Amino acid sequence: MKLNGSQILIKMIKEEGIDTIFGYPGGAVIDIYDALAKQNDLKHILVRHEQGAVHAADAYARANKSVGVALVTSGPGATNTVTGIASAHSDSIPVVVFTGQVPTGLIGNDAFQEVDIVGITRPCTKHNYLVKSVDQLGPVIKEAFHLARTGRPGPVLVDLPKDIVQTVIDFKEPEEISLRSYKPNYKPNKKMLKKVVDMIDDAKKPLIFAGGGVILSEASEELTRLARITNIPVTGSLMGLGAFPGSDPLWLGMLGMHGTYRANMSVDACDLMVAVGVRFDDRVTGNIEKFAPHAKIVQIDIDPTSIHKNIEVQCPIVGDCKTALSGIVELLETKDQDVFKEKHEPWLHQIQEWKSTTPLKYELDDEIIKPQYVVEQLYEISKGEAIITTEVGQNQMWAAQYYHFDKPNHFITSGGLGVMGFGLPAAIGAKAACPDKLVVDIAGDGSIQMNIQELMTAIESEIDVKIVILNNQYLGMVRQWQELFYERTYSSTNMENSPDFVKLAGAYGATGLRCTDPKEVTSVLTEGLNTKGTVIMEFIVEREESVYPMVPAGGALTDMLLV
Repeated sequence: MKLNGSQILIKMIKEEGIDTIFGYPGGAVIDIYDALAKQNDLKHILVRHEQGAVHAADAYARANKSVGVALVTSGPGATNTVTGIASAHSDSIPVVVFTGQVPTGLIGNDAFQEVDIVGITRPCTKHNYLVKSVDQLGPVIKEAFHLARTGRPGPVLVDLPKDIVQTVIDFKEPEEISLRSYKPNYKPNKKMLKKVVDMIDDAKKPLIFAGGGVILSEASEELTRLARITNIPVTGSLMGLGAFPGSDPLWLGMLGMHGTYRANMSVDACDLMVAVGVRFDDRVTGNIEKFAPHAKIVQIDIDPTSIHKNIEVQCPIVGDCKTALSGIVELLETKDQDVFKEKHEPWLHQIQEWKSTTPLKYELDDEIIKPQYVVEQLYEISKGEAIITTEVGQNQMWAAQYYHFDKPNHFITSGGLGVMGFGLPAAIGAKAACPDKLVVDIAGDGSIQMNIQELMTAIESEIDVKIVILNNQYLGMVRQWQELFYERTYSSTNMENSPDFVKLAGAYGATGLRCTDPKEVTSVLTEGLNTKGTVIMEFIVEREESVYPMVPAGGALTDMLLV
C-alpha cells in the first residue's frame, strides 16, 4: 500500500484508538493538515494557541482514560507546547505531541522556524524522537503511544521533518512493540504484599494516602475496598482527589500545605501510612524531617525511581497500584473485619474530634460573596457530578477543599507544575472526551486571562463548557503570601484593571453573567449551568479572602495557620 508520511501518521493514530486531536497548522505540517482534510474518522479541534492544544490533550486523556494527541508546526509552534508538555510530565499524563520540523537537509542550518524541540523537551518528556526516515515513521509512532500509556505514563514527543511527511513509500504495518530496555514491572512481590497485611494487623493508627497513581491505574475500586474492610481512614494528594469517595465517612480530605486540619493531624499521629501512587511532593510533606514522624511507611508505585526519592519508606513495593491493592485486599478478606472495626474505633474517634473542633470553615457575609460559598453551591447544584477543571492559585485550592469528588477523573488540574491558564483548554479537552458530562472550569480573574483565547475554540467547535470566575481583582495566592509574609506589600498583584468578562464573553459569542450579591449566587449558577453553549459566570468575591488552613513554607504539617 503506497502512502506518504502524512497518511501513515493519520493511519497509525487511528489504529491507536484515537478519535480526536488538538492542533494548530503551519508550514511544516501543512501536508499533514491536507491529509486530515481528506478523511472523516479523525476529528481535529483547532485551538487558538499551541499551549492550549497540549492542555486540552492532557485533559482529554484523563477524562477518556486514553492518550491525548496534539499536532503543531515547527519553531514557535513547537516551543509553545513546552509548558503543556512539562505539566503532563509532572502529573504523569499520557500525551503524544507531534511537532513539525524543517526538512532533514536543513536541520542545523538555522532555517526559518527551525528549533531543536527534541533537545528542548528532553528533560520534560518520557521520551522523544526525531524521525529521520519515513520507513521509521510507523514503528516510531507505535512506540510513542506504547511508551506514553504504559508503566508510569507521561508525554512523548515526535518531531516530523517536512520531507518525511511528504515522502511516499510502500507502507507495511509495524510489528508489535518490544523494547528490550523498557520493561515496566506491573506485578508486585507477593511477599511484600503479605508484609503490608502484617503491618496493617499490627497498626493501631493506620492511614491510607492516595495519589494520582491510583486514578491512573484505575484502582479506585480496590482502594475503596481496602479502606472499608479494614476501617482505615483515607487522605489524598491534590492529584488523588476522587480516588476515594469524598462523601465517605472515612475520607479526611486533602493533606498538605492547604490540607484539612484532620488530614494533617492524622499524618502526624499515624503509626502506619500506606501510600499508594504518590511521590511525596513538597506541598504534601512540608518539612520532610517532621513528616509522619511516628509511622512506618508503605509506598506502592510503578516507578521504581519514585521509591525512597523524597521519603524513606520501610516497605517499598514496585508494581501497578491496581494489581498491588487487589493482592492486599485478597489477603485481608480472609480476616475477621470486625476486629479491624473495633481496633481502629479509638483512632477514628480522635479523627472525628479533630474534624468537629477544627473543620474547614469561612465566615459568610451578607454583603460580599465568599469564594468558598460559590464552590459549595456549585457542588450542591451539580450534585457532585460535574467534571471540574481548574486554573492555578486560590481558585484551585478552594475547588479542592469545597467540591467533594466521589469519582476518579472528575477533578482535572495542573498539580505538579501548577500552570495558570490550564483550566479553560482542559475543560475543552474534557468536554470533547465526555460530551454528555457537565464540565466546569473554576478560575481566577488572573489565571483565566492566560489562555482566554481558547473561548473561541469552544465556540467554534461547539464544545459547551461553563466557566466560574472567582474575581477578587488580585493575583490571589501571591497576594496571600504577601499579606502573611511580606507585610502586605502587594507588589504587582493588583488586578483591578481586568477586562469586563461579561462583555468579553459576548465578543467571543459566549454567554456572560455577573454576580455581586451573595443572595444571587445560587440563581446565577443555576442559570449559567442550564444555559446552552459556553457560559462565563463571574462572581465578584471578597478581595482579601485567603485559603486556610495553610502550612508556611518549611513548616511541619502541624504548623497550620488556621485563620
